[in-house]
Amino acid sequence: MEELLKALADPTRAVILDELVERTGQTLFEICNRLSARHGITPSRQAISQHLAVLESAGLVRSERSGRYKFHYVDTAPLRRIAERWPEAARPSAVNEAEAIGGTTDPGAPRAGTSSSSKGKMP
Repeated sequence: MEELLKALADPTRAVILDELVERTGQTLFEICNRLSARHGITPSRQAISQHLAVLESAGLVRSERSGRYKFHYVDTAPLRRIAERWPEAARPSAVNEAEAIGGTTDPGAPRAGTSSSSKGKMP
């Protein structure tokens, strides 16, 4: 789990994953070109290759050689471990939190138990 979270923590790796989700099966050359053209990210090919190695060791990317080329494919299956560890159903929704705190989802509305005339005044 720690390796997976570390891989996801880096913004460049997150963009690489976004690009592979959009179009999987890219070579290092293609990934570098897309990062430069679409995101203004211009690290060396070696740096991108190292990012891909981190993603691969976390199980988020797998690669296959075909002749002279190495193709990189996204694998989102490891992300299920995060969802299983911290399931969304266990968290209250934003609406439920707001209702529990102040009885409304409008941040400008007075809290429950206060009148609109007391808004902005010190107790």
